[in-house]
Amino acid sequence: MQYKSDVEAADALKKAYEDIRAEIGKVIIGQDDVIKSVLISIFSNGHCLLVGVPGLAKTLLVQTVSRVLDLNFNRIQFTPDLMPSDIIGSEILGEDRNFKFIRGPVFANIILADEINRTPPKTQAALLEAMQEKSVTAAGVTHHLEQPFFVLATQNPIEQEGTYPLPEAQLDRFMFNVMLDYPTLQEEIQVVKNTTGAQKPVVNKILTAKEIIYFQQLIHQIPVTDHVLEYAVKLAAKTRPNTALASADVNRLLSWGAGPRASQFLVLGAKCHAVISGKYSPDIEDVQAVAKPILRHRIVRSYQAEAEGISADQLIERLF
Repeated sequence: MQYKSDVEAADALKKAYEDIRAEIGKVIIGQDDVIKSVLISIFSNGHCLLVGVPGLAKTLLVQTVSRVLDLNFNRIQFTPDLMPSDIIGSEILGEDRNFKFIRGPVFANIILADEINRTPPKTQAALLEAMQEKSVTAAGVTHHLEQPFFVLATQNPIEQEGTYPLPEAQLDRFMFNVMLDYPTLQEEIQVVKNTTGAQKPVVNKILTAKEIIYFQQLIHQIPVTDHVLEYAVKLAAKTRPNTALASADVNRLLSWGAGPRASQFLVLGAKCHAVISGKYSPDIEDVQAVAKPILRHRIVRSYQAEAEGISADQLIERLF
């Protein structure tokens, strides 16, 4: 694909985003902010954690995205007895008496890590290298994953029996932590109409893997002014208690703040949000638009904040 300028390419990305939203909307009713966050994470080459109660179409959303983007898709159901080799693969002794590597389900473009918190940290850690380095190592040999590569994980926030908290290193690998809420009454009526009738919606493929990689590279080329870049970095720095930019509120209500990866994601997310909004450079509003899903899983509230019932999102709003 060839475009005469970055402006023309940015317009093409905005058009592709709108087409993708329209196709996903044939299957997923409502959840506009959730769909936007998932697509921003994909175009920013990031991973996304979807948190919501059962029945909110988290799995269906990921499956629909993979169909619209014409990408290879694998679903991994995380369970307490899942082993790392069940994810990345393992070596077996072949008929020729030589060991050969059998690839696991992680070798796909989109990985749905369903109920990721239902498996022990040892197995969760099998995804760390894949999410960061886009490769896996088995028996001392590194195997590179096909590009593009995304992990879209789901988590149930209610039922905590038989679950394992995600390690901070694992959480930090996710660009977005997206909270799903119940649909409105009218949206739920439409969902029931669509899913209990005879006709099933057919979605069209909009982008190929090669086009997605091109748009990911385009996002990195989008210019950002110094004051917007500084605002994003300071926003992340303000979450770190007992540092120069931390307020008295942060020192009292937070035990831990976001690291430098949050600053990087804030800038990349703001760039992508600006382009799909019809702008050619992000402003402070674009940073704020992506701040909550990027920061909410990177800050740790203190006992004081929990006692006062102050949520992570409320703390982030105070930083604006």
